[in-house]
Amino acid sequence: MDDMFDGQRGSANRDVLRKTAMRIAIGSDHRGVSQKHRLVGFLERQGHQVVDCGCHGDNAVDYPDIAADVARRVSGGDVDRGILLCCTGVGMAIAANKLPGVRAATCHDEVTAEMSRRHNDLNVLCLSAEMIGPEVQEKLVQTWIDTPFEGGRHARRVAKIAALEPGEPPRRPADEDPR
Repeated sequence: MDDMFDGQRGSANRDVLRKTAMRIAIGSDHRGVSQKHRLVGFLERQGHQVVDCGCHGDNAVDYPDIAADVARRVSGGDVDRGILLCCTGVGMAIAANKLPGVRAATCHDEVTAEMSRRHNDLNVLCLSAEMIGPEVQEKLVQTWIDTPFEGGRHARRVAKIAALEPGEPPRRPADEDPR
């Protein structure tokens, strides 16, 4: 099925064509291990292929190491999307966004989960392991999985974000309509 895609990881075309399971990398620091294990089961019950990138115990770990592992898999196209958990989700998002092609954000409600997909083509969902409960986490994951990228004007904006990665600021032509 992958050969049917246009080569853009997380693209709208992939979301439209994909009627089957996704490959999802998931990782957490020591504060999110139990929530990660629960979400692995939640995803697997839906038929998704899950790659558990750790951590696997209660011993303290450095969250940037876990974020880098998940983000590298997303950036390299080894998986379709990634999920990261830490105390707030913020540190994971900061670390994951350092890799090319990764668009990570912390979502805390269904609106942010939905809009992160519709408008930003978010490919790494970062969640708080301690500030939102398991039911909310599952709702956010489900919303994020089910919501397609709208493309259109949003694709132009996502492309401008990607253009920032090598250090070249995007330039807007004077006559371009920002809507």
